[in-house]
Amino acid sequence: MEETFPVTLTPAALAQIRRLLAKDGRPDVFLRLGVKGGGCSGFEYVTKLDTVRRPIDLYLEIDGLTIACDKKSAVYLNGSTFDYTGNLIGGGFKFENPNVSRSCGCGTSFTPKVTAG
Repeated sequence: MEETFPVTLTPAALAQIRRLLAKDGRPDVFLRLGVKGGGCSGFEYVTKLDTVRRPIDLYLEIDGLTIACDKKSAVYLNGSTFDYTGNLIGGGFKFENPNVSRSCGCGTSFTPKVTAG
């Protein structure tokens, strides 16, 4: 059974990812989305450029871009939308995550409704 990618990316996010990958210039670079323990609410979002593919990763190939998310993070990100806004205040990448019971004021950390098992 093929697993579906847990996050939907908006056109604005895809455009900004394309700019970041082009600026980086490495042919094998992709964007990694995920979560890790930490932050003021227990978990924090991870968004980084990466070149290491792992067996536990799920991949989304869209418009010539590759996006990765590990299966453990997918539990916390399932149903999320990843967006980008160029606003001067509050701009940048942002997750809209239905699995959050509480988030911090800056929006980079959260307390999940779900637990990985």
